[in-house]
Amino acid sequence: MANDNTVVTVINKLPTPDSSGQEACLVVINGVELGKKYSLSQPTTVIGRSSKGDIQIDEDAISRSHATIYDSGDHYLLKDMASTNGTYVNDVEVTDQRLRDGDQIKIGRTIFKFLTGSNIEASYHDEIYRLTTVDGLTEIYNKRFFLQAIEKEMSRSIRYERSLSLIMCDLDHFKAINDTYGHLAGDHILKKVAQRINGQIRRDDVFARYGGEEFVLLLPEVDRAQATRLAEKLRATVASEPFEFDDTEIHVTLSLGVADLDEYRAIMPPFKAMSPSVFASSSRASHTDTQQEVINSHPFIKLADDRLYQAKELGRNRVVGK
Repeated sequence: MANDNTVVTVINKLPTPDSSGQEACLVVINGVELGKKYSLSQPTTVIGRSSKGDIQIDEDAISRSHATIYDSGDHYLLKDMASTNGTYVNDVEVTDQRLRDGDQIKIGRTIFKFLTGSNIEASYHDEIYRLTTVDGLTEIYNKRFFLQAIEKEMSRSIRYERSLSLIMCDLDHFKAINDTYGHLAGDHILKKVAQRINGQIRRDDVFARYGGEEFVLLLPEVDRAQATRLAEKLRATVASEPFEFDDTEIHVTLSLGVADLDEYRAIMPPFKAMSPSVFASSSRASHTDTQQEVINSHPFIKLADDRLYQAKELGRNRVVGK
């Protein structure tokens, strides 16, 4: 299961503004050193696997001198140094690329966000806040945000007796994809699957990466029958056409499990507290007018997760909704 802790390390002071009055830095938004900031205060910044570079990334897929960023005075230029696996800006492979604020640079499995402007400190802190809620690779919500959202939605749905459903899905044979095509391909598939699913859901739905190749979808105002139909639509959408990586077509399927709040309430009736002080320290307490309910999302998640694994056991590439 993925580590949900975001470690933020500032390794350099802010650079002195260049002749254009702009400062610049790279922030790791996906990778081992999530949240780390590298200031671009030198005329050239070399990125690669070698310890002699300015930014060292210890990954086999990265060349010793993989890419260089040049400060030309009025803009920053990224140049690939004939690397083995390429340098990408916003998912497009580049050899020379003028960088703009907000560009995402992918080198190996590490993704940097390029920030520049007259108030880079504010931009940096905005990006760090974003990293507490969004998965850097897939650009959907992360597990931490989802766990907060599900308890709020459960509390609201119980209080007002509204429908709430949950879909958990997992890429089938994902280890085989990594073993056959490499981890760069696996990362690409995760991002593209997330994009394909995102195109089929509502704005109010909470779609998150739960860990590794597992995703979760929280559906307010949706009952289990509706959620099961949506899950089947998502399954068909992902399986409908292969994903392309380096001129190779990779076929991907999903297994999905569906549960709804009525099932949760049947096995876990809300516990009514006699004294508010009992739950004063509980992060799962939600207030009503006269008493408190403790919302425990884990049994609800487990219902959907158990059905996901039933789908796996039944042969994969299917939905189990009851």
